[in-house]
Amino acid sequence: MATGGSNTRAGASGGIFKFFLGFLFAFVVLFFGTWAYLRFGNPPVATADKPFPYEKQIVHIALHARIRRDMQQPPFGISEDVYETGAMAYKLQCAGCHGTPGKPAAIAKGMFPHAPQLWVRHHNGKVVGVSDDPPGATYWKIDNGIRLTGMPSFKGILTEEQMWDVALLLHHANEQLPDPVMGMLNGQ
Repeated sequence: MATGGSNTRAGASGGIFKFFLGFLFAFVVLFFGTWAYLRFGNPPVATADKPFPYEKQIVHIALHARIRRDMQQPPFGISEDVYETGAMAYKLQCAGCHGTPGKPAAIAKGMFPHAPQLWVRHHNGKVVGVSDDPPGATYWKIDNGIRLTGMPSFKGILTEEQMWDVALLLHHANEQLPDPVMGMLNGQ
């Protein structure tokens, strides 16, 4: 009976050793496989490359969680002055990628992800650009930028007030804006 017990222990320790070797082998294969994948230029790094499966969904989950956590409320309300200041800042800093009313930006199609055209109606026809987003979410994107998208941070380029002006302007993009504001946006 004593010999049977020692065989059981030897078998158990041999099983653990085999499991450990299998785990180590899998780790080495995974490490070198990943290294070869990256080394030989297979990942999608060009803007025209097809993204990884679920890449957009994974990034958006983290982005939206961060915005919800850090989002602020506008420190002031909307007025024609806010629209005008927002339109001037938008025309100078944003229009090159995000377009103006009736004039989409051609450069947006060469970006990955494509820069959203903020004066175009969504597929359902009710929402223009980010007008359905809270102004605090748009302000966060202007203030912080979004990694790996081409959207820079405008902190230090625009004042906090100008960033809020742009965020409030875009929040009301689906409404009829005053003629002087439309003229500013369209370069008149």
